[in-house]
Amino acid sequence: MSTSPTPSERAKKDEEDRAREAEEQAKLPYKWTQTIGDLDITIPVPSNYRGKDINVVMTKTHLKVGVKGQDAVIDGPLPHEIHPSESTWTLESLPSNKEISIHLDKTNKMQWWASVTTNAPYFLDTAKIQPENSKLGDLDGETRGMVEKMMYDQRQKEMGKPTSEEGQKMEMLEKFKREHPEMDFSNAKMG
Repeated sequence: MSTSPTPSERAKKDEEDRAREAEEQAKLPYKWTQTIGDLDITIPVPSNYRGKDINVVMTKTHLKVGVKGQDAVIDGPLPHEIHPSESTWTLESLPSNKEISIHLDKTNKMQWWASVTTNAPYFLDTAKIQPENSKLGDLDGETRGMVEKMMYDQRQKEMGKPTSEEGQKMEMLEKFKREHPEMDFSNAKMG
């Protein structure tokens, strides 16, 4: 019979996993971060390079980045589609060198990526990503409506009042009572 790990064992395992992921990510020739809607990559290059020396090709499903005449730093299929027309790259000057800065606009704004490309040597466990706090205004209309309904229902429950669904049922029952005054509802039970 298998037993579930204790909270302290789970916390230790999560910490070990985070340390392993950080170590693996540090081995990559680039750094990357993501939000639920986009992904940013930085690649350090020597300060003598100019924009014309850099080769960046972004398609819906593929990314290739490197210095012309050299092996690409990144070259592989993306795990999910992007909007190439909304994605950008720049060559930025830093105090000691330069870096290629790439911004990818995700097509699916509700999906975490485990890696920049599917052929990357290391992958993140997306189940353990802690998303940043977001504002209701950041959500699309349908999702926002669903979240607002859930928040309303939660407040109603906390106050001991009916949720929106329970309220609709009560309204239907009241309407039915008005339409059928001949019926006795004195022993009717809700719930």
